Amino acid sequence: MSSTESPSAVDRAILDAARACVAEFGVRRTTLTEVARRAGVSRPTVYRRWPDTGSLVADLLVRELREIIADTAPTTGTARERLVGAIVGGGARMRRNPLFAKIFRADTDIMLTYVFERLGRNQRALIDLFAEAIREGQSDNSIREGDPNQLAAMLLLIAQSAVQSAGTYEPVLPDLDAELTHALHAYLTPTPPR
Repeated sequence: MSSTESPSAVDRAILDAARACVAEFGVRRTTLTEVARRAGVSRPTVYRRWPDTGSLVADLLVRELREIIADTAPTTGTARERLVGAIVGGGARMRRNPLFAKIFRADTDIMLTYVFERLGRNQRALIDLFAEAIREGQSDNSIREGDPNQLAAMLLLIAQSAVQSAGTYEPVLPDLDAELTHALHAYLTPTPPR
């Protein structure tokens, strides 16, 4: 299934089943056979749509991230205020999301791949989404000049670190969301001319 296509009822059932499996077992122990069983479809039905567990989980995470962003994105304020609100709200939601919590706990080695070795499809989608908002903010003068893709990549790097390390830093940073909001605004706000 392409991430731009609207999912069918069967696709949604398979993704829902995959979500349940990952939340229960983690990514590594999730199998397409178990996903098919829980979705009430045949294994070939799953295999026709996703060749392996990795591609299915990638589409599941794209869906999950899109839902989080749609649910947390502010609708008022400048483009910068909306972008910062979406990133901070989305990050807080990810930290409470049982699917991401399971992946952070049970599949840390998989997460490390996307932190240290390569950008994944979800990260690239977020960079594209952030860059679009940055262009809007540059048009309304609420976001500083600079290459939108580079600014977006830096935002993702900051937010990703905050989400993944929140539990570790909680004793010394109890109000992570307030500090992350401040950091993102400071990074994006145009510098007044001297």
